[in-house]
Amino acid sequence: METYINKEDLAYQKATKRVKELKGFYGNLTSYILVISFLVVLNIITSPGYLWFFWPMLGWGIGVAAHAANTFWIGKEWEEKKIRELMDEERRNRKSL
Repeated sequence: METYINKEDLAYQKATKRVKELKGFYGNLTSYILVISFLVVLNIITSPGYLWFFWPMLGWGIGVAAHAANTFWIGKEWEEKKIRELMDEERRNRKSL
């Protein structure tokens, strides 16, 4: 019975962590859209001859893209693989002692 509870707790913890990751990404994306939209309007109103809003859009956009990659593609599998590697290494070290 205790093993079942531990597995359930572990699944809950993983789900909670995943929700936090998703929430963080969507918060970042929402902020990006709102701020960049504001900067576009500000730029067009104040200095339409020079479109400077592209620079913050590009810089922050790279960050949002990296956050998306970490949240949806790289992070989940890479993290679990690395955890397994470190646990295997720890087991080998304990056996060699």
